[in-house]
Amino acid sequence: MTLMNAAGLELSFGTHTVFGDVNFLIDERDHVGLVGVNGCGKTSLFKVLTGEYSPDAGTFGKSRLARIGYVEQYAVSGNRTVFDELLTVFDDLKEIDRRLNRLSELISDNEGDMDALIEEQHRLTEEYNERGGLTYRSRARSALLGLGFTEQQLTQGISTLSGGQRSKVQLCKMLLSNANFLLLDEPTNHLDIASVEWLEDFLRSFRGAYIVISHDRYFLDRVTNRTFELENGKLTVYNGNYSHYIDKKAENREIAIRHFENTQREIKRIEGIVEQQRRWNREKNIRTAESKLKQIERLKKTLVAVDRLPEDFSFSFPVRNESGNDVLKGTDLSFAYGAKEIFQGVNIDIKKGERVFLLGPNGCGKTTLFKMLCSRLGGTKGYVSLGSNVDIGYYDQTQESLHDAKNVLYEVWDEYPRMTETEVRSSLAAFLFKGDDVFKSIGNLSGGERARVAILKLMLSRCNLLLLDEPTNHLDIISREALEMALTCYEGTIFMVSHDRFFINRLADRIYYMENGEVTEYIGNYDDFTAYRASRSLPEGSPSPAPLNEEKEKRVNDYRQRKEAAAAERKRLKQIENSEQEIERLEAEVSRINERLTLPEVSSDYAEIMKLTRQATEMQQRIDELYALLDELYD
Repeated sequence: MTLMNAAGLELSFGTHTVFGDVNFLIDERDHVGLVGVNGCGKTSLFKVLTGEYSPDAGTFGKSRLARIGYVEQYAVSGNRTVFDELLTVFDDLKEIDRRLNRLSELISDNEGDMDALIEEQHRLTEEYNERGGLTYRSRARSALLGLGFTEQQLTQGISTLSGGQRSKVQLCKMLLSNANFLLLDEPTNHLDIASVEWLEDFLRSFRGAYIVISHDRYFLDRVTNRTFELENGKLTVYNGNYSHYIDKKAENREIAIRHFENTQREIKRIEGIVEQQRRWNREKNIRTAESKLKQIERLKKTLVAVDRLPEDFSFSFPVRNESGNDVLKGTDLSFAYGAKEIFQGVNIDIKKGERVFLLGPNGCGKTTLFKMLCSRLGGTKGYVSLGSNVDIGYYDQTQESLHDAKNVLYEVWDEYPRMTETEVRSSLAAFLFKGDDVFKSIGNLSGGERARVAILKLMLSRCNLLLLDEPTNHLDIISREALEMALTCYEGTIFMVSHDRFFINRLADRIYYMENGEVTEYIGNYDDFTAYRASRSLPEGSPSPAPLNEEKEKRVNDYRQRKEAAAAERKRLKQIENSEQEIERLEAEVSRINERLTLPEVSSDYAEIMKLTRQATEMQQRIDELYALLDELYD
């Protein structure tokens, strides 16, 4: 059954077209990921579907059976407790329950038409049971606990919660509503990994349709079976989850580019023939030229330019000095807020070149630990030692180091006054701050823009130890991938807090997991971490995981392997750059030869024609070889 369909939707704000000619169908079991760079119009499309915005063109309709639930990026408010606020979703069930109690009283007192009362009681009881009336309170409680609330917090007032906790309540309300078509706008914002995993389980078992906007690639892979991409104002539909969409998009784009370039080359070749035939100016030549012109027109009708890719930023993290093998060590670290102990006896040991992640539920003290390691927090216990030649660069998720009153240009320039204005503006341009964008006030930037400024400042520091607290927050997928690439090639050491499991899988060598005031070490990436934790809960007699010491032995040469992998990656990227430059040069040379073949003094010289044709053929063969090499390098 189709729940919603759209045909030719278009939306504009003034002269700016947000999107146009948007077409799609949503069936009752479709689980759709809506992806695209920040600002491409994803939330605006949601607001069209909910009726908040009216499209400028096109139509969309929904089935009379479609019940839409929409979670925006705002939080609930009010004076109710957390549990009572969530139970407002079930007000209709509570009303049925009240009516059933009244019917029981009337029947017990023998008041009124007994047959009618018993029939109504039977009907309402069936409806109450079918709609989950017997379990709605337990489902509400389980949902809140699954999203990280404690039993004590269920009785807290909404007004006492943080913004992230209010967002969780709003998400719970929508998930437990009677909706069969959900619109979820960044639902994983403010959720820790455990809460996101609970949400994944809920959505995977959800017996309805949904569209979810998210930059969490791991989440999208687990909960979607279709992908809608908004790019350059157009919506493209792909079957499959995020990873399948990425592969298919790259394949389609490569095919489109080759078709476009081959068609252009063929048109230029035929135009050369036409020009040559016209110069000979015989009747047969004129007929041939006219035939070739018709062929050119047919080719031009099939010529579809490939849309430009969204702008992203590409950068690297160079290091000023090489550190010693022992980089960072924390011994018996403890911290408390008054009488409330956050963690105690924590030991951290980071070696040169490692990529180590710190995970744990929200509020367990991860950011506090980072601030201790950077000596930005007083009232601490324990000992922190840095190795020789270690320079710490700290990325603070709250971006407290940014100054709201400054503009973008001086935010960076004041930090690095030895740079020239041209150097600063060039660096900002690489991070998509171009032209007048460099004069934007820091206080008026979006979350993603502020993150880009903070990352640029960190990059320019050339530190050899990076402490990164949620660096992917506010970044779209393309920017996250650029950051991944830069950190993969980084020659220093990384200690990072993140909830981005895709990111963790790509980079992590080790994981420290903080919970209940203690830290446990795990070897490997996120999938290794989850597999190890799952194995610990296996029934008795199941194969046990390898001991930690054995895992460490296997990774004795891990640093060398990582260095070799990073060097190989840099070599691959350099080969790609050189190949693309050579292709551009050769294609320009082939074009120049084709132009020479049309000259009168050349077209009448058979020997020259053969010479130029041979050169063009050899160059085209080399171009084909380079394209084949690029295929291998991109695989």
